[in-house]
Amino acid sequence: MPRRTLATRCLDRVVYGAVRVAICVVQALPRPLCERWARGLSGVLANRLRIRRTVVRDNLHIAYPEMTSAERRDMAQAMWEHLLLMVVEIAHANRVIHKTTWRKHLRIHGMEEIVRLLWLDRPKVILSGHYGNFELAAYLFGLFGLRIFSVARELDNPLLDRFVTTFRESRGQRILPKKGSAPDVAQVLDENGAIGLLGDQAAGPRGCWVQFFGRPASVHKAIGVFALSASAPVMVCSATRRRGLFDYDLRVEGIADPASGSPETGDLTSLSQWYTSLLEGAVRREPAQYWWVHRRWRGQPGKAKKAKPRPAA
Repeated sequence: MPRRTLATRCLDRVVYGAVRVAICVVQALPRPLCERWARGLSGVLANRLRIRRTVVRDNLHIAYPEMTSAERRDMAQAMWEHLLLMVVEIAHANRVIHKTTWRKHLRIHGMEEIVRLLWLDRPKVILSGHYGNFELAAYLFGLFGLRIFSVARELDNPLLDRFVTTFRESRGQRILPKKGSAPDVAQVLDENGAIGLLGDQAAGPRGCWVQFFGRPASVHKAIGVFALSASAPVMVCSATRRRGLFDYDLRVEGIADPASGSPETGDLTSLSQWYTSLLEGAVRREPAQYWWVHRRWRGQPGKAKKAKPRPAA
């Protein structure tokens, strides 16, 4: 991380303090009240402050061209409500979700598949996307005693990054920084461990190009490379909200095993398209629970910049 100036460090502390105060307020309030506030504040974020309004509108137009402007506006507000509810759930998770209470809040579809795969004496890759409450899903895996190493991008604010990492690791999950973590990922796979990854992050022109909602989108090649080079089974999961806070379906969307010789694991592009299609199917069930705030369709295939030739020594 580059050296931070005094002004930047001061701003980091101010932002960190504001976030911690906000989290304390959320933790002090009854959850039904937080749910009502999330519903009301979502309209302010979507229609008054218009945070990333253009990005959300453009993404919805690409994914659902048949939607009217009013429907896209309603979808954007529903997305913000979901994101705010995610914050409430993360703030209250340590108090609400325990080994004796998780059944009240979670229905698991494919529990036998999850346990069977994660206890294999082989490397494993677990994929999800910016859909539902993926943070809560990873939290629950740790609660069940299933040790997972998840790759996540470090936040720009180091104080917030440590705070978020503490939550993520509070039930046994371990976080590996996205930048420079390839050797650590390789070691985990060599030791037959489980790696958790998000499979819907735009990788730019140099990524592997697949179809997502009928449009070319790039995904990181490293996901497929890790799985295929280690012959690791890939499990795609989703955590979809049913109603209100802490009310989820944890579902196995699909499993692909390179050792079985199935077509979806034939090469890097086939595997990438397979898990992207599964994530798209999950999003189509509840589109308001997808993070339309990030630019999923960036760049075009074949537009990668050519490397400049190095001068001869």
